[in-house]
Amino acid sequence: MSPVRERKHSAVHVDPRRGLLRTGRWSLRYDPRAVLVCVLLAALAALAMVLALGTGTYELSPAEVVRTLFGDGPPGAGFVVLDLRLPRALVAALVGFGMGMAGAVFQSLTRNPLGSPDIIGFGNGASAGALVAIIVLDAGATQTAVGAVSGGCATAAAVYLLAWKRGVHGYRLVLVGIGASAVLGAVTNFLYLRADIGKAAQAASWTIGSLNARDWSDVTVAALGVTVLGPVVLGYARRLTMLEMGDDTAAALGVPPERSRLILLSAGTGLTALAVAAAGPVPFVAMAAPQLARRMTRAAGPNILPAAWTGALLLTAADLATQRLTGSALLPVGVLTGVAGGAYLAWLLRGERRGARL
Repeated sequence: MSPVRERKHSAVHVDPRRGLLRTGRWSLRYDPRAVLVCVLLAALAALAMVLALGTGTYELSPAEVVRTLFGDGPPGAGFVVLDLRLPRALVAALVGFGMGMAGAVFQSLTRNPLGSPDIIGFGNGASAGALVAIIVLDAGATQTAVGAVSGGCATAAAVYLLAWKRGVHGYRLVLVGIGASAVLGAVTNFLYLRADIGKAAQAASWTIGSLNARDWSDVTVAALGVTVLGPVVLGYARRLTMLEMGDDTAAALGVPPERSRLILLSAGTGLTALAVAAAGPVPFVAMAAPQLARRMTRAAGPNILPAAWTGALLLTAADLATQRLTGSALLPVGVLTGVAGGAYLAWLLRGERRGARL
């Protein structure tokens, strides 16, 4: 009897051309182009953060910023970079990452490029909840975050129930969400009218979407959404792809449509609410990031991670641009993303019209 050799399964085999990673009994398929896009986007976002950390009255070169981050910077640079500027840069990256991921979830579920959380009212619900905390309760950062999450979740529940008719489908969710956004806009205006001038000014600056005076508590809020809810979205990414094929097809493939949709809506709402709590309702990032990511990867499906990294790059680049264009960090980043997002929306609608889809 010849001896039987035991096969070892501990080695990791990677086939980049086929997009296959195999280790032992487990294998993972991936899109090589999507991985390359994510790596490039992450590198560009890191570069934008380094440039932003060196921008200001106390200007530093990129090399000096990197040395400061590793504890070997010029005298006084540690306080400026680590205590004053780094929280702002991290909030920009984390909020952009969360908004891009949430936008990919909502656009995939609604199967509509306009189905982003800031268009269909989920962001407005979080904003209204935070304004109640700021204006009515005179709350601090933690209470404002709780108010934003509560407002976002309440809005999501209301929109979901109102859009329900033997299930929740894309266009009905978008239309009900737009109506909810109009109602919440009226609530926001009422809160402004009832507030004193100081609180109204504070709330107005926040509702534009601003990274000014961000601190480590805001970093914690933004990181909470990415670290807790991000894995949930990634874990359900395959189900999200199947839901794009229709509920009947998804059910035939063993995916419970409504339960999966409810979990994904809850995770996307939580990502949106925590991003709004950290930086205010920065407009159009959640709408533009998934569309740009899909064009770069040239892949079907939700493109969760490429959309998230695109959002991180968009917001960090917008933060850098506001500081470089104005010579200060006082201009709210939402002003720039609103202008750029409005131009992108016009371009998107023009493309839909030329393609006879509108």
